[in-house]
Amino acid sequence: MKPLQASSGDLTADRRADFAEMLFASREPAQAAELLLGALELAPQWAAGWFRLGEMQEAAGFLDQSAQAWTMALRLDAADRLGAALKLQLIGHAPTAAAPPSAFVETLFDHYADGFEAALVEKLGYRMPDFLDRAVRAARPARFRLAIDLGCGTGLMGERLRPIVDRLEGCDISAGMLRKARAKGIYDRLSKADLQHFSHAGVKADLVVAADVFIYVGALERIVRAIADALTDDGMFAFSVETLAGGDDFALLPSRRYAHSEAYVRRVLASSGFSVLSLESTTIRHDRGEPVGGLAVVAGRGHVA
Repeated sequence: MKPLQASSGDLTADRRADFAEMLFASREPAQAAELLLGALELAPQWAAGWFRLGEMQEAAGFLDQSAQAWTMALRLDAADRLGAALKLQLIGHAPTAAAPPSAFVETLFDHYADGFEAALVEKLGYRMPDFLDRAVRAARPARFRLAIDLGCGTGLMGERLRPIVDRLEGCDISAGMLRKARAKGIYDRLSKADLQHFSHAGVKADLVVAADVFIYVGALERIVRAIADALTDDGMFAFSVETLAGGDDFALLPSRRYAHSEAYVRRVLASSGFSVLSLESTTIRHDRGEPVGGLAVVAGRGHVA
């Protein structure tokens, strides 16, 4: 995938953009947007600049103008590595999609790979791998022959699974994350894969885990069916979601992550032949000092709930 153009390629435009960022940091979004628009007149093909302009205009309350800026960013970067389509959905200028752009998820995690663990664990208090590890061990206090760590990231979940599995495989959409996971030496196999198109060929697993992954998936029907197909008849599936209050199945949040309702999670699992073995409310992480509520779920095929 072609790298995202962080610079406009025009020195004068870049200087104006830098001044715009200073104004934005000083809580003057309208003035910042005006200055950045002037920079874009010099570099009209700069997709990242148009995306940033949309954010400044949104902060200033100019939603129609921000929609125009994000539409331009999409036109210049059809893969949508910055997630302009999600921004349009959040301000009501596009219907909510069932999944985010794959290129956005890949770009996001490639960007954060180097500082991912320090930011997530030390600053945001992320503890879901520990929580799911305990839930899996409680549901089946035995070794697993083959476990698949979906959206394995840097290997935080894999580190917990390694002591209880004979073979551990991981997959992730981000090459940067996979590089970090590979350096730990805990996986028997790692592969680059987009979970929106996940399928598993070969020997079936008896455990699949997806820790804090479905926040970047949206609609769960297809992925859960694929996981059911990847499992043995008595296999287990452990995962987490952010909790959605209200009657909707799932929703895109301002964070550009998805939240899912408990009723929807239970319905999707049942439709793919899973029984819920455990379902607990917990805090996934903290965001801007506030706890983010979620569900930690363990489900099984061939089990009685």
